Amino acid sequence: MKDSIKLLPGEPNEANREYLPEAIKGSTMVVNENGNNSQPYPERLREYQEAVVGEAVSSWYEYIPATYDGSVDVPLVVSLHGGLMTGWGQAIYTSWTHIADREGFIVLFPNASERKVWMVECEERTLEMIGKPNPEGFYLHRAPEDPADNRDMQVILALMERMERTYAIDAKRIFIHGMSMGDIMANQMLRHYSHRFAAGSGSAGMTWPEVLWDPEGEPRTRPSAVPVMQSRMEHDEIPFHDGETGMFIRSNRDFWKRANGCDSLPRLRIVGENNLAFYTGEHADFVYHEVKNRDHGQTFDDAELVWQHLFARVVEGEAGSSVEGDTWSVALAAGSNKAYVHQRLVEMSGPAFLHDKLKYHGLNGDSIVRGSYLMTPVSFIAELLGAQVVEAYEGRSAELDLPDGRSFQFAQGSIGCVLDNRIESMLCEAVYRDGELYIPLEWLLCRHFGRHASACGEVLYITDHYAELSHYMAELIQDEILR
Repeated sequence: MKDSIKLLPGEPNEANREYLPEAIKGSTMVVNENGNNSQPYPERLREYQEAVVGEAVSSWYEYIPATYDGSVDVPLVVSLHGGLMTGWGQAIYTSWTHIADREGFIVLFPNASERKVWMVECEERTLEMIGKPNPEGFYLHRAPEDPADNRDMQVILALMERMERTYAIDAKRIFIHGMSMGDIMANQMLRHYSHRFAAGSGSAGMTWPEVLWDPEGEPRTRPSAVPVMQSRMEHDEIPFHDGETGMFIRSNRDFWKRANGCDSLPRLRIVGENNLAFYTGEHADFVYHEVKNRDHGQTFDDAELVWQHLFARVVEGEAGSSVEGDTWSVALAAGSNKAYVHQRLVEMSGPAFLHDKLKYHGLNGDSIVRGSYLMTPVSFIAELLGAQVVEAYEGRSAELDLPDGRSFQFAQGSIGCVLDNRIESMLCEAVYRDGELYIPLEWLLCRHFGRHASACGEVLYITDHYAELSHYMAELIQDEILR
């Protein structure tokens, strides 16, 4: 039987503006900052110091759940902190200790060897830019070309071996996870030592594209196939590379799609602010996760999502099996005559387009946009709903007769809809284009079918539950699925 998770009350420190206040250690102080929320210092978190590689002393933290008795082999999760943080800081800013209590696995939180920053492979222009301390005391190490000479990587491997000697660890169920710079390091470990891990994940830290790809567009390293999940934040900006976030996201995603043989379209699942795309690969799976309305960091439930959507599936022997996306969903993009309906691609009779609802009376020739809506062909809507279409006036009027007996009638230029012989206003007027009548799909599905619509840029996502489409997921839909 699994243990129950219990959240403990903490003392909020809203005046704090430090990255990781030292006073938190061993206290009940908590810090809340747009989702980067901490928990009271876990009672069972233990600190250790020992020379595990050479003579230099390394520091790390272990969390052993109360249910562990050594009678059976358990999984090990290695979770790496962000730059300028610590192992104990990673423990309090995640929910890995809670998931460990429930599932019975052990968590290792190592410290970076020097200056609280990991020795990561970095592209040259950034290394030159911050090759000396900035006002915050942050600067990068020049990582050696040979990973065998990378002290941080060798310490992590040595600590994993130490944990295997000390506890009953299942060597085939060792996982790695990291946040920010820890994400970059976790990715680095996976690229060079993929055979040591059952799966890996990370949040908000993206490896420089020049590190992943050579000038010919080929991977610089060719890891063994390993399931990977990457979590990104919608409002994240790559440090030192403002404006390049989208390119970094695509480059990191493409690397593991290539490595794992993920050639098919993903299955989409958007629940609340969590946007997920599940790729099934010939060799291993890949999961892309993006959080709506979040800045750099990791959400407190990131560990829960990683465990649920990847690590637990490996533990339970389900890796490689199909993960279901949203059962009822429609994705559309302006300019595309394709729609992604219930996780399959369908053709529409004409491309969707954005139409502005205007106010212009009394503005002396000027206008104000009061709403912009994605317009879709009535014929597509009929196919989606299993309705019959009756057209009149050369297609400038259309009536939808639904299987449940309801009838909707639309006409070019009219914002009105006739529903069962009653008039009702839509979000904007019907538009006739290229011999086809178009209406705002989100109005019909949300108003009369109880669906939920979320738009981001020129992409619209409609499903049967609360969902908020995020910026880079919208780009993924537009560029990879509906292109």
